[in-house]
Amino acid sequence: RQLYSRDDLKNDESFGFKTIHCDEFQSEGVDKIVQRIRKRVGDNPLYLSIDIDVLDPAYAPGTGTPEIAGMSTREMVNVIRGLSGMKLISADVVEVSPAYDHAEVTSLAAATIIYEITNLFAKVKG
Repeated sequence: RQLYSRDDLKNDESFGFKTIHCDEFQSEGVDKIVQRIRKRVGDNPLYLSIDIDVLDPAYAPGTGTPEIAGMSTREMVNVIRGLSGMKLISADVVEVSPAYDHAEVTSLAAATIIYEITNLFAKVKG
């Protein structure tokens, strides 16, 4: 049995999830992507889940499924900061694998992301 399939993305869409691909960050820019997220979520509660392998392995090598041509840590931080004022109710950062994290680069990236998310919680309205 296959653990992962492109069909999984279709299943996600059927449940209302919207996938934003890293190429879209390159073509549209962070600000436009943040606007799309804000428009889609609106005033609804937001659960933010960040899989660390969305970052390029140059920024987060310590994951079980590194993705070449991923986001930079700076792009991720700017996306998170762009969500300020939204109704964030919960968040997580997943897939950090210390066994593959040479020089703790991934752990530092994850800690930075968690710090930025914590700042969002301090600014939650409502």
